[in-house]
Amino acid sequence: MSKSSYLKEIGLLFLKLGIIAFGGPAAHIAMMQDEVVRRRKWMTDEHFLDMVGATSLIPGPNSTEMAIHCGYHRGGLRGLVVAGLCFLLPATLLTGGLAWLYVRYQHVPQLNAFFFGIKPAVLTVILAALYKLGKKALKGWQLGVIGALAVAAVLLGLSEILTILAGGAIGLVWLGLPKRSSSNHNVQSSWLATLLAGSSGVGPLWLASATASKATLSHLFLVFLKVGSVLFGSGYVLVAYLDGELVQTLGWLTKPQLLDAIAIGQFTPGPVLSTATFVGFQIHGVWGAMLATLGIFLPSFFFVAMLNPLIPKLRQSTLASAFLDAVNVSAVGLMVAVVYKFGTHLFLDWKSIVIFAVSTLVLFGSRQKVSSVWIVLGGALCGFGLSLL
Repeated sequence: MSKSSYLKEIGLLFLKLGIIAFGGPAAHIAMMQDEVVRRRKWMTDEHFLDMVGATSLIPGPNSTEMAIHCGYHRGGLRGLVVAGLCFLLPATLLTGGLAWLYVRYQHVPQLNAFFFGIKPAVLTVILAALYKLGKKALKGWQLGVIGALAVAAVLLGLSEILTILAGGAIGLVWLGLPKRSSSNHNVQSSWLATLLAGSSGVGPLWLASATASKATLSHLFLVFLKVGSVLFGSGYVLVAYLDGELVQTLGWLTKPQLLDAIAIGQFTPGPVLSTATFVGFQIHGVWGAMLATLGIFLPSFFFVAMLNPLIPKLRQSTLASAFLDAVNVSAVGLMVAVVYKFGTHLFLDWKSIVIFAVSTLVLFGSRQKVSSVWIVLGGALCGFGLSLL
């Protein structure tokens, strides 16, 4: 297959995923696993899990970075760019359109009925991915314990990044050190140093960007570049970042305006960070939307380009391999916690339970492999129909 064919294949896949990627990072990653591992076999489950675990250690939106990782794996640097842009394009265009409506009419359109059935369908997709990835991640009872601790830590309120790092540290000490022999340890020191340089050095670089109150285009870009460079954890952490920068420090938005922007980011497809497009349009129109979007997502492209070539090298080191195994199972634990939190709210409504049951029956009970795309679209149609009752 020629390079252009690879790029076309990558672009069409991630454009499709960008259109139907509802439900948050765990759902997005589950859909990618279904497409690139199960259906297209671009990589093994083990390598996909390695990328999930490694992505959890760098700033930025995890699902977007996984799209970029998959594009890099399939098509190199060009594939990295194509996958990332195509995955982000639907969300940013839709969010920009809604921002125009918001500025014109000063309210958020009531679109909840159209998305009523997506959440229970997405929960089924996450469960399917959990089943497959969990089997690969649980390589021993020690990793099972680490995964269970990760679930408990998140449910008790520990942040995602601290949970991932703590799980990796436990794996390093519990599994890696006993197996260490006379192997070469230069690999783990090099990749760890690179990660630390990438994830911790960017914050101070842009710290000076949030010191004035005038909303110039360059200032707007630098604010969102800083947020994209230091944002760990789920997309919902973005609320705290933007509140501190745009509401409290700079006074560019009011709290109600920010909450409306976050709401738009939640019920449009793609990452919640597409909120940046909405906010940028509110502050500086079309150019503001473009520069805010570029600023918040640009660091992810650089982080992945730096990290992706190092992932195979992790497996060459006893300590690094143990660390990554523990990170992987901790990432699965985070997905379990997401499913639990999702379910506690979802199963309060009988209509959601019906959609979840039907989606689960179709996905797990069908003899033919059913794409997650059809599960999500089917859930949306069922949800719209039931919301009319």
